[in-house]
Amino acid sequence: MNTANISYTRNHLSELLDLVKAGESVLILDRQTPVARLEPVTAPRAQVAEWKAALVRQGVIRVATRPLDPTRFIGLPPATPAGKGDILASLLAEREGGR
Repeated sequence: MNTANISYTRNHLSELLDLVKAGESVLILDRQTPVARLEPVTAPRAQVAEWKAALVRQGVIRVATRPLDPTRFIGLPPATPAGKGDILASLLAEREGGR
């Protein structure tokens, strides 16, 4: 089994995922203490479908009602309402509040 510390995992996640896709397991360490394991998914498609159905029944996820419109993600993010999202104003208000 391969091992990787957290900083290596953060910087080389794509490489580690390629290993997992090839069938390898990767143990993630935090100061030499195991905290997580990346393993390939081996469940048959029927199990995955049942797992998704259970998440829908629990209300954790919803089934898409229409295809995703990729044009919604092109351009600038939507503007914030007036007075909201001003980082400097929030910082100054927090300092005045004594937090």
